[in-house]
Amino acid sequence: MAGFDDQNDYRIYGGEKQDSIYQSPHVTYTSAPEEKPKSGVFNKFLGICFAAILFGALTCGAYYCTNRLIKHFDTGAFAGTGTAVSEENGKAVSTVSDQGILATTTVSANKIAGTSVSDIVERSLPFTVAVNCTFTSSSWFGQYTSQGSGTGIIVGKNDTELLIVTNNHVVDKAKTVAVVFADGTEISAVGKGNDSSADLAVIAVKLSDISEDTMNSITFAKLGDSDNVKVGEMVVAIGNALGYGQSVTVGYISAKNRQVTVDNNTMTLLQTDAAINPGNSGGALINMDGEVIGINSVKYADESVEGMGFAIPVTNVKEIIETLMNALSDDEKGYIGIYITEVTEEIASYYDWPRGIYVKGFTENSAAEAAGIEVGDIITAVNGREVLESDKLISTVTTYRYGTVVDVTLKRKVNGEWKEITVQVTLSQKADYAEPTPTPTQLPRRK
Repeated sequence: MAGFDDQNDYRIYGGEKQDSIYQSPHVTYTSAPEEKPKSGVFNKFLGICFAAILFGALTCGAYYCTNRLIKHFDTGAFAGTGTAVSEENGKAVSTVSDQGILATTTVSANKIAGTSVSDIVERSLPFTVAVNCTFTSSSWFGQYTSQGSGTGIIVGKNDTELLIVTNNHVVDKAKTVAVVFADGTEISAVGKGNDSSADLAVIAVKLSDISEDTMNSITFAKLGDSDNVKVGEMVVAIGNALGYGQSVTVGYISAKNRQVTVDNNTMTLLQTDAAINPGNSGGALINMDGEVIGINSVKYADESVEGMGFAIPVTNVKEIIETLMNALSDDEKGYIGIYITEVTEEIASYYDWPRGIYVKGFTENSAAEAAGIEVGDIITAVNGREVLESDKLISTVTTYRYGTVVDVTLKRKVNGEWKEITVQVTLSQKADYAEPTPTPTQLPRRK
């Protein structure tokens, strides 16, 4: 038959080669085997017995070695990385040798915490909250309200407040903020402090608003050392994805020290392939020791790209977080009660005005109006600190507690000339004095 070599094809019979010729897929022709003496039957019997004895010996030896090897692993003798479990006061205690890579952990029900993703999640959910915000915007068609969501991490408390860190872009310009704890309880929160360049904010919940049951369900996140993170290290991301509630994704550190620019703000971030979805912002990126090593912030969104999420390394921002935690809450911040327009270089040139903050009007019971500030004044400094931008004025004033007396430096037009005046203002309690910066056409007509 085509395809077969008549001289080389053969079959194996009892360990001997026998020549054969394949002529058809169904018929095989072979040469007749040579007849052997009858004494060969006894020799075959002895061979079978010997093979059975040898097989039994090998099986017993393999069983013994396997059991010894298993015990070797179970007792942690292999490279010092094993874990042994013993009972102590009714609880299981996991221990490792000095060379081990697992931290000693006390758990119940013979379960070793910190060795699986589910354990990490169980320990992390109590310090994770959903952050729900409402925003108001204005257009030609009137004012409308929108909703937004993100995630927060419980990082501490003071005498009166529970403190939560999140991304600044989650709560920036929010009209109201509320957090949802792991037990489902939703409580209003206020801004404590923010840093837009680091995309971080701290919000606060009054301890008096938190029930005992909810407080008992809360834990505080442990901030780890992101400098020691290794590329390829496994991580867990927890967050309020799409506002549906807390969810978990798992991945690895893909890269460190990535330069990422968002809205003209460049940050150095950790890159991970753990899914970071809308609503995850402000949530924790956690290592396998249960430590927060990053604050999820950015996802690279493109049809041609998958698995590119970014987190703020916590080691880089620990000082910022601490500063924001010690800032005044919204209820404590001072306000001057004015409606404002920023006098940009373009506006200043158009009107021949000094740079600064133009006073358009006053809120009810305005501290500024009570101090003698007038519509048309242009504020240039607070307590000697130059404030030429709206955000700078707001952030400067709100660093002072209400009731504090501050010196407000302004320019006022007197007899056709700009004159510098300093007014002492006693800051009032919360007042929504800021509004969107109007266009130059909303300012007085140029004379």
